[in-house]
Amino acid sequence: MTPAVDLAAASSGQNFASFDVPAAVWIAFAVGITTLLLLDLLLVHRKPHVISFREAAIESTIWIAIGLGFTLLMLWWHGGQAAGEYIAGYLIEKSLSVDNVFVWAVLLSFFAVPAKYQFRVLFYGVFGALVLRAAFIFAGVALIERFDWVLYVFGAFLIFTGLRIARHNGAEVHPESNPVLKLVRKVIPTTTHYDGQKLFTVENGRRMATPLFTVLIMVEATDVLFAVDSVPAILAVSREPFIVLSSNAFAILGLRSLYFLLAGMADRFRYLNIGLGVILGFVGVKMLVSGFYHVPVAISLGVIAGVLTITIVASLRADRRDVGPGDAPPPHPDLPDEESKLADPDETRAR
Repeated sequence: MTPAVDLAAASSGQNFASFDVPAAVWIAFAVGITTLLLLDLLLVHRKPHVISFREAAIESTIWIAIGLGFTLLMLWWHGGQAAGEYIAGYLIEKSLSVDNVFVWAVLLSFFAVPAKYQFRVLFYGVFGALVLRAAFIFAGVALIERFDWVLYVFGAFLIFTGLRIARHNGAEVHPESNPVLKLVRKVIPTTTHYDGQKLFTVENGRRMATPLFTVLIMVEATDVLFAVDSVPAILAVSREPFIVLSSNAFAILGLRSLYFLLAGMADRFRYLNIGLGVILGFVGVKMLVSGFYHVPVAISLGVIAGVLTITIVASLRADRRDVGPGDAPPPHPDLPDEESKLADPDETRAR
């Protein structure tokens, strides 16, 4: 074994939590995640309806409580190191997912998805994201274990991505120029109107996809792009597949309610791009120096939490300065307007 590989192996074994996860635990975890998704779909959101800001706030609180509560299980099961790696990974994924939420808002607006059907398409999107993230995670862990130099590639990539995000000037996303959208419209016959929550419908005796199916494909495509950033970032704080996957899963589960809570509020988080850039840059540097120095998980957790806190507080203060004491605050974008309440799915047209 070469010194570099030996050093990488020692780093992986001594500085990161590592433990065997029985097949029964993997199965129980998969069943638990699936059960949470089905309860949310079949019990809480059985009937399509417009999700209010209050409902989204309550659901977001519950999902975050579940995600944070899993830290206690990791603490009881494998101690403080595992718990610290889990919560650091959870915070990284949660913070990076906010950008994903704003992209979803652009997509759903572009396709004029009726408000009461947005939850269903995001449900399918989250389910697909869990499967895609699992594939990314196991592939990433396997690459690091087999080729230690991949760490440096990931680290350099994260620093580059962090700089790009930090310098992002808030340019709009243009779905109409997306190659995925062009390919879907070219390959799959698609109607121009919605048929309730159906992804496919029959029109003139021909089975065709509805615009909701195209939206779903676009949501999955954007998640793949975000996974390219977030999965290597989490691998900087943990190499244990169960910790990485569980932190990803619990962060992703709450994305739908987070969307209904934050959609349209991108302007109020004006410094978010800088905060995300700093976080990605930090974990990138952590990967690059891992060959000769391991940054303790407590420091990683402190940096991530500190950057997020500073970013949010600074953004909110700047927003309050812009809205003077005599100015009325803008209406919350998630409160349904009369048009969305009365929208007939058969009359709603995709742009």
